[in-house]
Amino acid sequence: MKNTIEKALQKQAAQKQTDPKNNSPEPEVNEVPELNQKVDLAKKEGSEPSGIKQKHKFKLNFEQLEERGFVSTTGQRKQINEEYREIKRKLLANAFGPISKTLSNSNVIMVTSGRPSEGKTFTAANLALSIASEQDKTVLLVDADVLKPNVLRTLGLERRKGLMEYLMGEVEEVSDVLYPTNIDTLKIIPAGKYDHRTTELLASQRMHDTVDEFANRYKDRVVIIDTPPLIGITESAVLANFAGQAVVVVEEGRSKLNDIKFSIERLNPEMAVGFVVNKSIDSSSLNGYYGYYYAERND
Repeated sequence: MKNTIEKALQKQAAQKQTDPKNNSPEPEVNEVPELNQKVDLAKKEGSEPSGIKQKHKFKLNFEQLEERGFVSTTGQRKQINEEYREIKRKLLANAFGPISKTLSNSNVIMVTSGRPSEGKTFTAANLALSIASEQDKTVLLVDADVLKPNVLRTLGLERRKGLMEYLMGEVEEVSDVLYPTNIDTLKIIPAGKYDHRTTELLASQRMHDTVDEFANRYKDRVVIIDTPPLIGITESAVLANFAGQAVVVVEEGRSKLNDIKFSIERLNPEMAVGFVVNKSIDSSSLNGYYGYYYAERND
């Protein structure tokens, strides 16, 4: 595992020296369709029941997201788009390829980090945006970092009821907190309000059954769960039992190898685990250049 991370960091350092500056023209690539392009969900196997109230739709501001460094949703050629294409290909291969038969809930991906502020929510949101551009996939982005929920703020969305209200029984159906967006293939479940029983609620049979339904009801679905950091927080280890894959975000120049090793030890050993190395210039503001490299755990 240590060699995997060291190689990832070394590769990122080499890329930093050779990559063009942000304002340099990007190489020509085959663009994916615009994310805000209408998709006929009636023809997609992963469409949601029609009972979801459309008045609750989240409206993403694509222009603002791009200005803040997110994956482009308008077809612009951006390096971050290419980096996330590479990352998602490996995750989708694990989720739906031959290795999926060896994983439990292979299409459920938890995104975490060793400690706070290493870029996990930014990574989870970009993975969701990138995978939502696939022609044959739908995405459910779940904010399970109930201690410090950040998905809605990161995406510039207003606060609403979410996962905790459902687990506490304050809303009857999970569809009541499953919100469509103006990307037809992307839906979001917010974290909801804080409750002192978070560990017990996340470990409950209700949560277990809900994740299993998310994973198995729709053949084209990818579930991305933004979880709390792994060090010092019990909830992440609980959530690791529900996912088939884990993406551990490592911040170049900040994350310590001992922390990373300890974090991995808290994950389910049967999971497929990969690392996304984030070489952010300014991770606190979400402005500036982000570079990512994905590496799988080498047991």
